Amino acid sequence: MAFPFQALPGFRDFAPRDRALCAYLFEAWSRVARLYGFSEYEAPILESAELYLKKSGGELGKQLFRFTDQGGRDVVLRPELTASLARIVGEQQRNYPKPLKWFEIGRCFRYEKPQKGRLREFYQFNADILGEASPAADAELAALAIDVMRELGFRKGEFVVRLSDRAVWQEFCSIKNIAPEQLDAFLQVVDKIERDKPEASDKKFAEFGVTRETVCAYAADPENASPSIQAVLADLNQRGLADFVEIDLSIVRGLAYYSGVVFEIFDTARSMRAIAGGGRYDGLLDILSEGSVDMPATGFAMGDAVIANLIEETPMALGRRQAWEQRQSTCDVYVVIADESNRPDALALVNDLRNGGIRTDFPLTATKINKQFKQADAALARFAIVVGNEFPELKAKNLSSRTETSVPPNADRVEAIRRLLDQPDGPLLT
Repeated sequence: MAFPFQALPGFRDFAPRDRALCAYLFEAWSRVARLYGFSEYEAPILESAELYLKKSGGELGKQLFRFTDQGGRDVVLRPELTASLARIVGEQQRNYPKPLKWFEIGRCFRYEKPQKGRLREFYQFNADILGEASPAADAELAALAIDVMRELGFRKGEFVVRLSDRAVWQEFCSIKNIAPEQLDAFLQVVDKIERDKPEASDKKFAEFGVTRETVCAYAADPENASPSIQAVLADLNQRGLADFVEIDLSIVRGLAYYSGVVFEIFDTARSMRAIAGGGRYDGLLDILSEGSVDMPATGFAMGDAVIANLIEETPMALGRRQAWEQRQSTCDVYVVIADESNRPDALALVNDLRNGGIRTDFPLTATKINKQFKQADAALARFAIVVGNEFPELKAKNLSSRTETSVPPNADRVEAIRRLLDQPDGPLLT
């Protein structure tokens, strides 16, 4: 009989094995971000609705988990992190040297139809550079995104960074006499050009006096690449990363606050939606601060749902994740109680080991020795320490090599066990 209550649609439970995947992603994201000199920040999950309605554009305003709190405030569960970051930077930017290189890993919420790679609750890795207007900042973020993919085990040819610039479409609209106030609506159509049926796109573009064929031809012409795109490519080429990138002007991003260079990452098989995406949003702080803070900014985000699916479908990336999981453990030492009369001594040992910073577990009730060793294996413990009347000395069994050694009765037990843990193969104590 099924349990009567289930998680809400689009939300997830994270049992320990599921949480291990989160830990793997968080560790990789954080490690690469710090290698690039980024500092971690954190924004609140609950924000003012006005903050996210002011300059979101597109479908985001319809996807908000929005309600009135007990204080009568119009609030939302944050759907992404950029507006929250802009608010924090607007308040505190004077306290930090520029440029700011900040990252966060946190939960976001969007009320949309749950499907593969898209959930109503998800974790998102955000990395942003604020206070630097040059294409070098855009290139730094693209390089960071590439190295995150490589850190997760993806190789050249398995993913691609599709690079574009919204400025080229501003020029297109100027040439085609599309009014500036129609730019956002026009870009919403461009953003969906690959997902919409051709006849649907034709109908939408006709409202702006252009055809889908004209738009596609413009997007496919490399001569239309902006100087900023060329500068980003040149920078990445100097890093040896240009082979991971291709120019694709059909990438415009769906949110209205993007203002310049943008990019998205896709698996080359195109088996799922974008893995990551972002770009330049130079005017957002000026808008949100109502003119009090004007700072160039660029950033990108990667959600856990799509990348988790792609890892499962990519052999090398899956192998790397599995190897990482095998190296994790819930404890360093499992204390096996061979004789229940020795439980008091075993509990004292457990307490001493934990006080010494050694992760330790043990059977809470009388349990057969074979089952205790199975529990030790299940916990991925490095060593099983056997306590019992028939063992005048503590027996330490390396659960990987299956070798065994003894802890002399006159030795400092905590230090002796720590020395064992410091040796990968568990050599005999000397």
